[in-house]
Amino acid sequence: MQYKSAKANPSDQKDQRKGLRHRMTHAEVVLWLALKNRGVGGYKFRRQQGIGPYILDFYCPELHLCVELDGSSHEYKSDYDAQRTKYLNNQGIRVVRFKNEQVITCLEGVIADILRIGKEIKTLTSTP
Repeated sequence: MQYKSAKANPSDQKDQRKGLRHRMTHAEVVLWLALKNRGVGGYKFRRQQGIGPYILDFYCPELHLCVELDGSSHEYKSDYDAQRTKYLNNQGIRVVRFKNEQVITCLEGVIADILRIGKEIKTLTSTP
């Protein structure tokens, strides 16, 4: 795994990442059940992956794709989320966000969006 400058899974975040895995929201559990074991497009996803100072909900190293789920607490964090997305983009990581309700009510649509984005990334990275 290579990043431009960010350290992956910094050791000082280990307990926090572990805690987040044990306290996943219902939407995170639903999406994780779909993503784990290469369940979406054969892509390997990790949950609660540390990148620099941030912990990503789900991360696919092959695609350099971060999937974030936003609950009601994100309504008041738009500046923080924008700063975080900018940082991750500067690391070469594409960020896609879904609302928790989308995962619960339309998981198939969320999966289709992830597959479409994965295909776009593969197309962009495979062209000379």
